[in-house]
Amino acid sequence: MRIEVENIKCGGCAGSIRKGLAAVDGVGSVEVDIEGGVVEVQASDDLRPEITRKLSSMGYPETGSVQGLKSAGAKARSFVSCAVGRMDKE
Repeated sequence: MRIEVENIKCGGCAGSIRKGLAAVDGVGSVEVDIEGGVVEVQASDDLRPEITRKLSSMGYPETGSVQGLKSAGAKARSFVSCAVGRMDKE
């Protein structure tokens, strides 16, 4: 499934998204297009609500969602994810 999200800024963001979604039961591969703001997830369509909730809780709300429109808090969480992703690489 393809999910367009807000706040993807760097490889750290992409790494955080991959790691976070890997923890969701039923999720296979996760690909992140940083420039396009797109997350491609190999999973059953009935997992979409759970996956979008997980993304939003990590600071990456679905584009056009209520959370996406109120993304000030989400942006702060995504900056933390960037920092954590960078620390994981070191």
